[in-house]
Formats: sequence, C-alpha cells, structure tokens
Amino acid sequence: MAQVEQVKTADLFTLEETIAKEYLERFTYPWEALAGIHDLILELGAKLDEDRYDHPASDIWIAKSARVFDSAYIGGACIIGENAEVRQCAFIRGDAIVGDGSVVGNSCELKNVILFNHCEVPHYNYVGDSILGFHAHMGAGSITSNIKADRKNIVVKGEASYETGRRKIGAILGDFAEIGCNAVLNPGTIVGQHSQVYPTTCVRGVIKSWTIVKNDGTTAEKRA
Repeated sequence: MAQVEQVKTADLFTLEETIAKEYLERFTYPWEALAGIHDLILELGAKLDEDRYDHPASDIWIAKSARVFDSAYIGGACIIGENAEVRQCAFIRGDAIVGDGSVVGNSCELKNVILFNHCEVPHYNYVGDSILGFHAHMGAGSITSNIKADRKNIVVKGEASYETGRRKIGAILGDFAEIGCNAVLNPGTIVGQHSQVYPTTCVRGVIKSWTIVKNDGTTAEKRA
C-alpha cells in the first residue's frame, strides 16, 4: 500500500467517530482546533442528554455508562463519553474530550485534548495539546512532548513546513495509529493513519500513513 503524507484534518480522521465532528470540520489542519477545545466542551456539554450523562460540575459531563474509578481526578472542562473507562489515578487536568469506548489508564495525564472513540491511552501516558484518532493507541509510558526547549512556536515539518503559530502542540495521531511503549512524540509530530512507531523510539515531523518507524530512525512500509 502506497505511503501518503497526511496533515489535513479530513485525511487523518474518521470524523463520524467523535462528538467534535462539526467543530473539526471547520479546520483544514488539526492543530488549528487546539485553541478552542475549552469552549467547544462547554457548548457540546450543554446539549448532552441528561438521561445519559451525569453533570457533577458546571463544566464536567460524564456518561452514566462510563466507568470512572474513585481515585481518578476529573478537571473541567471535560466530557467523558459512553462506555469509556477512566482508571486508577488518572489525572484529567481539563479541556479534554474522552470519546465513547475510550480508555484513560492508570496514572495517565490529559490536558487540552480530543480523544476520538475507542482510543486508548491505558498506562502511564502524558497527552497534552493533542488529538488522537479513532482506535489510536499509545503503548505504556509513551508520551507527547508539547513544548520546545526554546519555547518558540512549533513548525510541523514534512514534505512542506507548516507554521502553526502555536507554542504548544503535542501530537496528532491518525486513525489506528499505534505508538510503542516508552516512545516520545516530539512537539508537532503527525502520525498518519495505520502507522506504527516502535517502542522507545523518539520521533518528530510527519510520519506518512501505513509506515513503520523503527528504533534506528529508518522506516518501512506497513502492509494491511
């Protein structure tokens, strides 16, 4: 299968698999959506069915079918979707959408993120200023690094360079992206659909769809 560089919102995601579909459709590039997640949650939350969602705080909505462990911290603004699971000691700092059927695992931290439906960040992950697509998965200990050491604005670098105008961008993972254990996704990393990053690998820039990224920085085409 040919490898294709994907940086546009419409190319990375199955938008029907998120409550944020109509919002994300407004943006050519997904990092443009990061600035408005807080207001989006307040807008969406006000429209949620009270029979299906609890509303424990003015800016928090949790589906009644979701499983949230007592030791988890949920900060607003936040929507936790139906049949989602938020496990022990998870730390949702705020401005987070956790999609239907998604997993936020033990000791994971979320901040300013959209997790599509059936997304998994199950063990010791940090995900900040990021969007993770449908069935994206981050292995244990893998993290998004969302700010450069020099604090300058982030440029997404692929076949072209994209000036984002943002100081904080973690990673954008397309549908079915697979990130190995203890991998580090540097600021502004884009991982295309169905791509795979090997464990302990440090990556940056744009990873094309259907690509395997190995520990030594080499890549290979992933077969369906």
